[in-house]
Amino acid sequence: MFAQSIPGLGRRPALAVLLACLAAGAASQEAYPSRPLTIVVPSVAGNVNDAVARMIGLELTKTWGQPVIVENLPGAGTTTGTRHVARANKDGHTVLLTFTAHVQNPALMPNPGYDAIADFAPVSLVAKSSTILAVSPDFPRRDLRGLVELVKANPGKYPYGSYGMGTTGHILGELLKRQAELDMTHVPYKGGAPLATDLAAGHVKIGLIAVGTAMPMLQAGKLVPVAIAGGTRSALLPDVPTFAEAGYRGFEPDAWMGLLFPAGVPKARAEALSREVARIVRLPEVAARMRGLNLEPVGNTPDEFGRILRSDHDKWAQIIRQLGVKYE
Repeated sequence: MFAQSIPGLGRRPALAVLLACLAAGAASQEAYPSRPLTIVVPSVAGNVNDAVARMIGLELTKTWGQPVIVENLPGAGTTTGTRHVARANKDGHTVLLTFTAHVQNPALMPNPGYDAIADFAPVSLVAKSSTILAVSPDFPRRDLRGLVELVKANPGKYPYGSYGMGTTGHILGELLKRQAELDMTHVPYKGGAPLATDLAAGHVKIGLIAVGTAMPMLQAGKLVPVAIAGGTRSALLPDVPTFAEAGYRGFEPDAWMGLLFPAGVPKARAEALSREVARIVRLPEVAARMRGLNLEPVGNTPDEFGRILRSDHDKWAQIIRQLGVKYE
């Protein structure tokens, strides 16, 4: 009966279609997770993203009884690992732990090899952090207004450093230059650690740097925070004013870390993992460790994270295209 109801198909192709449908239905109803999970981190081992992936993996193993493998696939500005997950099986056993670069790369690169929105299913926002404008201890200004006045009065004298071409620090630095009409050369570093070292030593006086990287030197007085990105002040540095408080716009999107499935994973599986992540990041010991990494634990629903993804994708695209920033 079923074979005859599909025009143009013989009995064998129709049977194959029927078997595929039955298999898909069975897969969607099987226990989840039914085998080990893999968390793909599109950056090197040993950084903050890797540490959070391993924290989450450990707690998931305790609860679900399945091993969780953390696989680091760095390269090409996070796109190597991201492409891998976009093409992974859509059964919920491979998940990407990514960060803000995910929604910036489409505007920075001509063809990252995937659609940052359409090719992924949101699971949960895991944590937030921030990028700050910091200066060397010997820099003569400690507030944003004073910094702008000094740089304007000395065109070309004060370059600013960022933790790499096409990073959030670079984008925000160019945004500040445009809005404040500053003559500042960009000095890209290969990561936040060498930038922090040079800032503390005064080799470069001004820098846009991640809070997590800068925090030890901030606490030691070796760096001075001037302004912080984000829509509101950060709980990590509550005394540091936002760029918005000084009248600058476009600095509102928070830096974040989140989990994505490849598109097509059943929504129930995204919701199941989302619930676990929200529970895990609220565990006192996990929350304390995340704050020790200078992260603000979040944990939200797939729909809530999806709205953030789409909103940030559009905001960053507009800013990046206006500034003409490119990843190199």
